[in-house]
Amino acid sequence: MTRIGFLGPPGTFGEEALRTQPDLVQAELVPIRTMLDVLAGTQKGEVDLGFVALENSIDGTVNESLDSLIFERDVLIQREVILRISLHLLVPPGTAMADVREIHSYPKALAQCRMFLADRMPDVEVHAATSTAEAVRYVGEERPPHAAAVGTALAAKLYGLEILESEIEDHPDNSTRFVLVAPNGSPGCVPAPTGHDKTSIVCFQRADRPGSLLSILSEFASRNINLTKLESRPTRRGLGDYCFIIDLEGHVADEVVADCLRNLHAQLAELKFLGSYPAASEHAPALRREAEASWQAADAWITSIRDQIRR
Repeated sequence: MTRIGFLGPPGTFGEEALRTQPDLVQAELVPIRTMLDVLAGTQKGEVDLGFVALENSIDGTVNESLDSLIFERDVLIQREVILRISLHLLVPPGTAMADVREIHSYPKALAQCRMFLADRMPDVEVHAATSTAEAVRYVGEERPPHAAAVGTALAAKLYGLEILESEIEDHPDNSTRFVLVAPNGSPGCVPAPTGHDKTSIVCFQRADRPGSLLSILSEFASRNINLTKLESRPTRRGLGDYCFIIDLEGHVADEVVADCLRNLHAQLAELKFLGSYPAASEHAPALRREAEASWQAADAWITSIRDQIRR
């Protein structure tokens, strides 16, 4: 059975996101202490696949995951999964709001309900945990006095807590993008094109000079390739030295994308390929069906023309 590592313990948003995927939920889901350990374990073969958060619509990039993908690990993205995030204030049964004096959760989760905590619980002590589920497990199993946790409804069920306040996140449109990764070099480690795909790359400049980013972006503009993400990260080689993380529409199997990457590889100091994979959106299945139908119609058209070639 395929083993998939995710940020544990059971009950995290990562597990919730995994459980939205009918094929992945059939695998053995392995909780791992940190997302860095998930990626390390995937590359080392301790699990077959890894599943980590990459960015949040409110807080932005999950730097520990992205930096590990860029600088530390040789894995390729297999798919992306987007999960709507709902944060709940969880307490032992019978606990009232006035009884709570400390709150435990993952720092990014606490940041996403900052206004609720400031307005409703301004004097409560805040304690960081390695994940939302770890915070809920601690409160549920250890039962520290006057403690609550911020976490998922799934974790509340697993660890015997009640939802005192539901959906306490400050912004209703709160979503997290997760990615499934596999070791680079493993069989079929680049998924086949589906007609609605993304490709992720990292561009390292030869030198910091005027127009260097423009020259990179012109490769996409000249081929009418749409970018869905552009971000810079320090290269760890010195102040002011940055690389660029780019997500683009299309698959490396597409000739226009391959031609673009070929040119970039020739002009840059380094171009790291992070994967070509199915894009996630509520309209993705319809878009893939439309792309397949369009390709089949185009193939039939070109075949009809070739059939007229004089022999």
